[in-house]
Amino acid sequence: MAPAANERLELAKLCSGRNWSKAIRVLDSIIGKSSSVQDICNRAFCYSRLELHKHVIKDCDKALQLSPNALQAYILKGNAMSALGRKEEALHVWEQGYQNAISDSTDLKQLVELEELLGSAKEYQSFNSEDHVIDTISCETKVVVSEDHAVDSLSTDMSIAETKAIISEDGDSTSVTKIVISEDHVRDSLLQKTTTTEAEHVNSSTSTVTDKKLVNGHKSDTSGVELKLDDSIGMLSFYNETAKMGRKVFVTGLPKTKSISLDFRLSRGIAQVNEGNYGQAVSIFDQILRETPTYPEALIGRGTAFAFQRELNAAIADFSKAIEDLTKGLEFELNSPDILHERGIVNFKFKDFNAAVDDLTRSINRDKKNKSAYTYLGLALAAIGEHDQAEEAHLKALQLDQNFVDAWAHLAQFYLDLGNTEKSMHCIEKLLAIEERFAKAYHLRGLLHHGTGQHRMAIKDLSVGLSIDSSNLECLYLRASCYHAIGEYGDAVKDYDAVLDLELDSMDKFVLQCLAFYQKEVALYTASKVNSEFCWFDIDGDIDPLFKEYWCKRQHPHYVCERVFRQPPLKESLKKGRLKKQDFVVTKHKHVLLQAADVLGQKVQYNCAAFLSNRRQYRMAGLAAIEVAQKVAKYWRFLRHANKNGKRNRKKERISMVSQNRGGVCCSTTGLSESSTLHSSNEERSASGRHLSWHDVYSIVVKWRQISEPCDPVVWINKLSEEFISGFGSHTPMLLGQAKVVRYFPNYSRTFDVAKSIIRDLKYVNNAEDRFIDLSDPDKLQKIKHAGSCSDLYNVIGESFWVGTTCESTVFEGKRLEGTRITLQEMDKIGYDFAIRTPCTPPRWAEYSQEMAAAWETLCNAYSSEVYSSNDVSALENVRDGILRMTYYWYNFMPLSRGSAVVGFVVLLGLLLAANMEFTGSIPPGIQVDWEAILSSNPDAFTASIKPWLYSNIRINTAWKEYPDVTLAFATTGAVIAALSSYDA
Repeated sequence: MAPAANERLELAKLCSGRNWSKAIRVLDSIIGKSSSVQDICNRAFCYSRLELHKHVIKDCDKALQLSPNALQAYILKGNAMSALGRKEEALHVWEQGYQNAISDSTDLKQLVELEELLGSAKEYQSFNSEDHVIDTISCETKVVVSEDHAVDSLSTDMSIAETKAIISEDGDSTSVTKIVISEDHVRDSLLQKTTTTEAEHVNSSTSTVTDKKLVNGHKSDTSGVELKLDDSIGMLSFYNETAKMGRKVFVTGLPKTKSISLDFRLSRGIAQVNEGNYGQAVSIFDQILRETPTYPEALIGRGTAFAFQRELNAAIADFSKAIEDLTKGLEFELNSPDILHERGIVNFKFKDFNAAVDDLTRSINRDKKNKSAYTYLGLALAAIGEHDQAEEAHLKALQLDQNFVDAWAHLAQFYLDLGNTEKSMHCIEKLLAIEERFAKAYHLRGLLHHGTGQHRMAIKDLSVGLSIDSSNLECLYLRASCYHAIGEYGDAVKDYDAVLDLELDSMDKFVLQCLAFYQKEVALYTASKVNSEFCWFDIDGDIDPLFKEYWCKRQHPHYVCERVFRQPPLKESLKKGRLKKQDFVVTKHKHVLLQAADVLGQKVQYNCAAFLSNRRQYRMAGLAAIEVAQKVAKYWRFLRHANKNGKRNRKKERISMVSQNRGGVCCSTTGLSESSTLHSSNEERSASGRHLSWHDVYSIVVKWRQISEPCDPVVWINKLSEEFISGFGSHTPMLLGQAKVVRYFPNYSRTFDVAKSIIRDLKYVNNAEDRFIDLSDPDKLQKIKHAGSCSDLYNVIGESFWVGTTCESTVFEGKRLEGTRITLQEMDKIGYDFAIRTPCTPPRWAEYSQEMAAAWETLCNAYSSEVYSSNDVSALENVRDGILRMTYYWYNFMPLSRGSAVVGFVVLLGLLLAANMEFTGSIPPGIQVDWEAILSSNPDAFTASIKPWLYSNIRINTAWKEYPDVTLAFATTGAVIAALSSYDA
């Protein structure tokens, strides 16, 4: 076969497989040898399938230069201009093509198509000039939906939108869900990250133009949109796909011209949604629905516009009607695989995963070659925790089509969600072998590298993704945070600014844009501290409490900007220092510490699904644990010496609820000199070994945790704003609707049994308004005893409720401290939010502070007075028990906005080392240490659950005493950042 024939055969196969990028490369080769008008138009068509509209226009212009009567070029060019919003130019192109065509009508089919497009465009233009259009203020929050479906229904499997629920991390008493609306098939893991042992999901003097855009660009209180849209927006994301489904189901029986007219007006409605003109969009959809009341795409489109106008009841009504029409379609075409497939996707988007599994399974039984149904079945099965079946479904989709890009992307995300980085990487490599310029694949691999602590490798992938799609907000945000983490503050600020300057098209991107504002400020703050001693890096003391409050809750910063001093611009921040080359020079002392830290830090790893192995976090944990050991050992030596000389006179710790800001940018203006002096005094006393409180010990690790991953707002809750007075709570869900949260669902059964036990003991629960619900009726108590599901328990109680665990106090005999709250909330009739929520209020803080102080006092006495420098493990049992007692109260205290789990275990490792004990094992599979504490009613129960694997793996180690001093080896903030960023340099 001749080379040209081979190329044509390959081109046909690539187009049949929808592999447009490779088809373009083949056409490049063909056109390079012979520039035919048809080949140029073919390439323009391939570009149109990838929505590269400017390339389409460029090729069409080339074709028209060669042949002014090329009808296909006029059609494609007009479509491209229309997609770019250049409506009048598109109309002009089509008119020009039509005039040329009627004088030389060699292709009647394309002439008719061009005539229909022109007629629809004029109809739309006429419609827009009438009184039907309602002018509204354009909002920057939009939903991206493709517009190229008007006369083509071949893309059913392309550009499938996905909805993922992002766990609320604020302290509200109601369940809040943020929704990801995107076309990239890949959930943004930044908002639900997998790093080491994180146990909970919680929640400038010259303002730049981009900042002002974010702060002032929303006419309404958009923080309310973020926190209150809830699941009613969950349907928006399937709009993109539904708009691309084939017309055979929805417009059966309509004349072709009518169908094209409907499609054209539908795309115009979509365009208005994209442009934020929701009133105009509603008017267009209203007209369509007057003519065709059961047109599901129009219902979904109007529902989308209603939702963004905050007309949620109207939105839900339209979305529900769309599902009803699909269901009614099954009455006329029983077990239609197409309708079952489409309803399954809609149910998935509604997060009715059980119904989705049922529909998609029935669809596959009728049509075993539907690859889209298989991959969506995999998504639905993964959501309900059936991971083996989910994997099987994804693989089946790939058996049907090894080049199915969506399936590879979904499978890569599936493995990443489970923490299987090797399989995830394999899928991404397969995906890129098929489509080298698939931007979302680079974003996904960037997420994987970021999640494993390889920030520089993440930056490389994200940069490639951005070279393909320069306006990819997720890539920009993640790259900014990676630059931020490794100390490249100029690049970080540049990317954060780019994020702030981008147009918004979904709620999840709005959240990222808000976070970019806060993290840019933190990056500027950190830049100003680079060449200062690390002890002066003090987010909790320096940064305004109100700023931190809004940062933790991911709220719109407009209120913050009005009340908080901004960081100076980067140029001024870097005057105080930037990372120096010597920061990255690994001296002999640094080498010893880094080797030891990398080994010790691995001990924090949870051997559970979704907890990625993160080298950066290992190094952070190891260095922090060694610093804890060194400072605590020094303190114990001081106490030992004081005891021997009879001079010990240690004052009881005083509990302070006041934030000790020491001034500076982004800080409050009061108490500057006093707080600065107090902080300096505490630092000096701690460094001298003459004073070390429990808070000082944990603060060492908190500071390391803050610097290791700037994406995470890790702060002490009592250093937040006045909102702390009303409480700030973490929220850790095990079940969200019908979705089983991969990380925490393994704790579901035990937590459920604990909740039932507490209810039967108390004979009451608290409702959402904190009022008692009496449950003393024996019949109700019996039903509670036998309840086997959230549904069973909710039906007995009758409404959403919570019960609280308790912790036995060792300071006050007979007193029980408030532990965590086990909450059960109904979620829109399809499932329940079953979670633990830890409230933090000033009275609770005071009680736990006393428990921590007493536990610390007991531990110090046990070691410094009785078994100082002992090399006998059995003689150190009281010391080990004392460490676990303090760890128990820390985990129930949960005093950080996030990061409490890893901080607690790092301190445990450091305290053991300070007493010459090293944990040489690893945390057993399935064990999450913080949950063991949370679900234990007293320290003894917690100790009993941890002892078997912890104590059996403790060995005496005195070699650590020869380690160089961490605070001298890594004296400055810049040196610390370099240490955490050097292994992948």
